[in-house]
Amino acid sequence: MAEGSVQHTALSLLDHLPVLVVLIPFLAAPLVVLIGRNWLAWPLAFMAALGSFIVSVMLLAKVRGGEVLSYHMGGWAPPLGIEYRIDTANAFVLLIVSAIAVVILPYARASVRVELPDRHVPLFYALFLLAFTGLLGVAATGDAFNLFVFLEISSLSTYVLIALGGYRDKRALTAAFNYLIMGTIGATFFIIGIGFLYMATGTLNMADLAARIAELPDNRTIHAGFAFIVVGIGLKVAIYPLHLWLPNAYTYAPSAISAFIAATATKVAVYVLMRFLFSVFQPDFGFVAETLQYIVMPFALLGMFAASFIAIFQNDFKKMLAYSSIAQIGYMLLGISLMSETGLTAAIVHLFNHAITKATLFMVVGAYVLRSGGSFYRSLEGMGKTMPWTSAAAIVGGLSLIGVPGTAGFISKWVLVQAALEQDMWWIALLVVASSLLAVIYVWRGVEVVFMKQPADDVDRRPAPLMMIIPIWIMAGACVYFGLATDVTLGAARDAAQGLMAGPGPLLLGGH
Repeated sequence: MAEGSVQHTALSLLDHLPVLVVLIPFLAAPLVVLIGRNWLAWPLAFMAALGSFIVSVMLLAKVRGGEVLSYHMGGWAPPLGIEYRIDTANAFVLLIVSAIAVVILPYARASVRVELPDRHVPLFYALFLLAFTGLLGVAATGDAFNLFVFLEISSLSTYVLIALGGYRDKRALTAAFNYLIMGTIGATFFIIGIGFLYMATGTLNMADLAARIAELPDNRTIHAGFAFIVVGIGLKVAIYPLHLWLPNAYTYAPSAISAFIAATATKVAVYVLMRFLFSVFQPDFGFVAETLQYIVMPFALLGMFAASFIAIFQNDFKKMLAYSSIAQIGYMLLGISLMSETGLTAAIVHLFNHAITKATLFMVVGAYVLRSGGSFYRSLEGMGKTMPWTSAAAIVGGLSLIGVPGTAGFISKWVLVQAALEQDMWWIALLVVASSLLAVIYVWRGVEVVFMKQPADDVDRRPAPLMMIIPIWIMAGACVYFGLATDVTLGAARDAAQGLMAGPGPLLLGGH
């Protein structure tokens, strides 16, 4: 419901869009398990993801003009009831997550047949839908505790999805356990922070929290809550050095899950961090600005370089991409820490651009693994000759990862450099360029292995299945298309940044 409007007496289906985007995959997940048929599991999962994608497109189109949609669960108005609150920022995140799911699921159909036993296929798709539901719920909700619930739905299902990689490599079990421990610590810190905020303000609605926190700038309980929330979400974001769960989780998960979580999970966590920093607390509250300037910015810069250096010396293609993700998260955090509309625009557009880039590259590696049996460089020698279409997409993804003009990755870094120069921080602009040069080194190592080495005599020389090549090239094409046609992504990111910088706005008491 738009701000300032009154309650409708009769509701159309369009009025329920904010809840439908989450409800469709949430209902499909148990249905997949109850039916329990392999041949029905994938179509149900794909149709659910497609439904959420269509709804997310409609939501973004509806809020692009600055409109805010408020959906009151069960008819209970906030702050007492749970509110789903959609603005341009989270509508953009909903679009990213649902679009990635729609592209990944056809790819997964081919990879899951090889990587998992038949009896676990329905379980895989049910867990995928639950992880997908959790990520959508985190983005859509306007209630802090409800956000925690959805965060845990996503995390718990992701732990199991990563552990399913144990059928191919037992190290997936250790990776899932480490992720479980680190994720639980992060969730505990986050809920403790929410508890402190509730103790001080008596509300969990994020718009209401923002109004009440503004009246208590010197409250130490709120300060403690802020610290717990930033550290807790920092673990979920994988801020360097809170990233230890990420490399193995991405490396040993099933191929489709590596691509999905690399493209979505940390992006949603970055959105949560932005939502709390700019909508709930706001930069002029207490020591939020100091936290961004003296803690988030240095760790973002450290992550950009340290993770890139580590990526250079990896011998596993998946693990190299995982450390690259940590470096790319540094760019997003750097944009946030600049506390300007341009910096926030750079961070938000990089959520999208990095998502499509990493989805491309992780799907490419998954196709390699299908034929070579592993993701170590020695297993991938000469793949450019045996899998030319797949390898060509890897080149496109690699160029976008570096930030070569004409690719989506360039747009993010260009806007980030502009944001730094706007504040006369020329040294940050130079560091962004320098860290991109490090990306040239580790991308080139992959190119050298794939294209300049000869394949082994016993290598499987068949190309990847068409069901994998098509999604790979959809994402690779997106890397080029959105590097040239920037109006949609940059425009939506700029609108989202303006909305976040303006604060949450008042409670919308006339919703559904």
